[in-house]
Amino acid sequence: MALTTVDTNNKLVKYTKEINREFVRENLFSPYMSEDMNAIIRVRQELKAGGDTINIPFVKRLKGAGIGSGTLVGAEEKIDNYGMRAKVDWARNAVVTNNAEEQKDSADLFGEAKPLLSDWGKSRQRDDMIKALMAFPSETLPAADVTVNGTLYGATEAAQTAAATAWMTANTDRIQYGAARTNTKATHILSLAELDTTNDKLTAANLALLKRVALNADPHIRPYKTADGYEYYVAFCGTNTFRDLKLDLQTVNKDARPRDVGKNPIFQDGDQIYDGVIVRQIPEISNFVTSSWTGLTTAGASSARVEPVFLCGQQAAAMLWGRMAKPTFRKEDDYQFLSGVGIEMCFGTVKMYSKHPMTGSNLVQSGVVTGFYASAAD
Repeated sequence: MALTTVDTNNKLVKYTKEINREFVRENLFSPYMSEDMNAIIRVRQELKAGGDTINIPFVKRLKGAGIGSGTLVGAEEKIDNYGMRAKVDWARNAVVTNNAEEQKDSADLFGEAKPLLSDWGKSRQRDDMIKALMAFPSETLPAADVTVNGTLYGATEAAQTAAATAWMTANTDRIQYGAARTNTKATHILSLAELDTTNDKLTAANLALLKRVALNADPHIRPYKTADGYEYYVAFCGTNTFRDLKLDLQTVNKDARPRDVGKNPIFQDGDQIYDGVIVRQIPEISNFVTSSWTGLTTAGASSARVEPVFLCGQQAAAMLWGRMAKPTFRKEDDYQFLSGVGIEMCFGTVKMYSKHPMTGSNLVQSGVVTGFYASAAD
């Protein structure tokens, strides 16, 4: 019997027009971004009217003892003030194709351009905010096409020696290394080397210490206030530190939180809340340690991996807008043969800072306590 077989070119091939796009996470900072004075990340839109640099004034609280019934003339207190300047710049991206490629396309790949560009814009804003929270405050405005204000945290330990130690010295009351205040040593690198995976992980006790550091910081770090009058700090952390905290809080969540599946964080993903601190997981923080701040992957005791946690109060950072994100289209179309679509936005991110009230020179991050914790990768 001669069996008839189907030639390769005659075999039926089905092409679906439904395209699967790679997952891009929404900007998880968004719930804490607004134009309100008490926002964690304050949105500033003054530069929409023009210009690329904004000056944000800071006024410190009055700290003098005042006088009683004596003469007040000549005993007035000076208002300590500072102007922080930050810059916006452009961020653009685009994709292009031509009629020949569209003719070959079985699934309208170019039709995905707009949502892909929208996802790119969200990712860019989120990643820039992470870079800004980790950056060292600097009065030097960024170079052209850079949308993060401050001195970026470097990739290697050697890159951190001078800049990080100067930052640590100026911000000693708002930087925490692991489980003890005594972990702060002469340099940033030596302080990181104190962190071990036994005592210096992000646990409930260490989170409570991080909050106390914020409460005792001077200048003060204002807690975030909800509409119903409660005060919270908000801590942003990566997947590994969040994992460690969630594991340590299992007993608390089991015994003190609602037991139903829909509300208890043992069963549902979402923020952890402990001791007046809302802890939000931003997975890309861990990704930055792996890909950009690679010196942290072996910076702890016995080469332990270290990850940052950003405990924030009011006006910890700012998102500055010159132009909101909008779609753009290619005009040089080669007699309508080329099709191009893009996105453009003009913005900047900055961690808020001011001058130190005692030295009058060192720059102090005004709304953030930066914690560093040993946290092994999975």
